[in-house]
Amino acid sequence: MTSETRENAAASAERPHARTALEADAPGGRLRWSVPATQAAAVGYAALQTWWSLGHAPSFGRFGTDLLVVPHWGVAVLCLAAAALAHGLRTAAGPNRGLLGASWAVSGVLLVSCPLLLLDVVGALIPGLRIPHNLPGALSRAACFAVAALLFSCAAAYRRSRWGGCPCCSRTGEPLSAEPTRPPRWAWWAAYGAVASCWLRIVAQYGLGWGSPGHLDPAEEVSLAVFEAGFVMAGTLLPLSLVHGWGRVFPRWVPLLARRRVPRRLLLPPAAGLSVGLLVYFGVGIGQLVGETIRPRPHPGSLPLSFLWVAMPAYWLWGLGLGVAAVSYHRRTRRPCRVCGR
Repeated sequence: MTSETRENAAASAERPHARTALEADAPGGRLRWSVPATQAAAVGYAALQTWWSLGHAPSFGRFGTDLLVVPHWGVAVLCLAAAALAHGLRTAAGPNRGLLGASWAVSGVLLVSCPLLLLDVVGALIPGLRIPHNLPGALSRAACFAVAALLFSCAAAYRRSRWGGCPCCSRTGEPLSAEPTRPPRWAWWAAYGAVASCWLRIVAQYGLGWGSPGHLDPAEEVSLAVFEAGFVMAGTLLPLSLVHGWGRVFPRWVPLLARRRVPRRLLLPPAAGLSVGLLVYFGVGIGQLVGETIRPRPHPGSLPLSFLWVAMPAYWLWGLGLGVAAVSYHRRTRRPCRVCGR
C-alpha cells in the first residue's frame, strides 16, 4: 500500500467522526439545546409572573418592585412570546428576517425590564455599600435576564446558521492570521472613550455633585474603598487591556505569569457583563431622567439634576465604549475555525 493510499484510508476513517463533531459545533446544533432551555425557562417564568400579577406577589423591599418598564402580566406575555419564537427559530424552513427581528425585540425588552440586576450583582460582590437587597426581587430579575439571554442565544445561532459562510462556524471573510492583528482604530476610540467617560463621572461627583457619602462605620469604609478601587480599574485598566498588547500577553514584570498569554475569560466576561449592565441600567435611568426633567417632582435627598445629566450619560457611554472594545478583543483573540480557518 502506497503512502498516498494510506493517507486516503486514514482520512476516510476519520471523516465520519469529524462530521459528527462539526454538526455538534454548528450553529444549527446549538439550537437543539438552546431552544428547549429557552422554552422551559420562559414558560416557568411566565407562570410565576402570572401568579404574581393575580395579587400573590411577595414584598420587594425598598425597591417596591422586581422589574421596571413592563408590568408582571406584560412580562408573562413576553415570556410566552419568547417560547413561541424559540420554537419558530428551530423549525423555520429558510431565512426569516421578521422572525429574527421579533426575537431580538422580545429579548431586548426583557433585558431592559431588569436593570436593577446590576445593583444586585454589585451588592453581592461588595457587601456593605448600603444597596437594598431583596431575595425574591433579585431572583426574579436573574430569571428575567436568563430568559432574555437564552432567546438572544437562539436568535444568534439562527442568524449564523442561515446567513453565515462556513457550515461549522458560520463566519465570513478572510481566514484569521496566525498572530492577532492590531486593534482597529474604532476599537481604540471606544476603549479610550470609555476611560474618558469614567473619569468624567468622577469629576462630576466632586465638581457638581457630592464629595463624601457621609458618616460610615469601619466595615462600610472598607467596602467603599474596595468599590472605588474596582470602579477605577473597571474604567481604566479593563478598557485599555482590550486594545493593548498586555491584554493578550502578561508583561515581563508580572511575577510567575510573565510572557504568558492572558486567558480570554479573564477579560471578556467582566467586560461584556459590565457593558450590558451599564447600558441597560443607565439607559433606563436616562429615560426616567428625561421624565423628571420635563415634569419635576420633589424627592427628598435626591441628587441635583445638573450632576445626573453629566453622570448618567457618562456611565452609559462608558458601557458603550467598553462593549465595542470587547467585540474587537473577541474577534482578535478567538481561535480560528478548524474547517475554514476564519
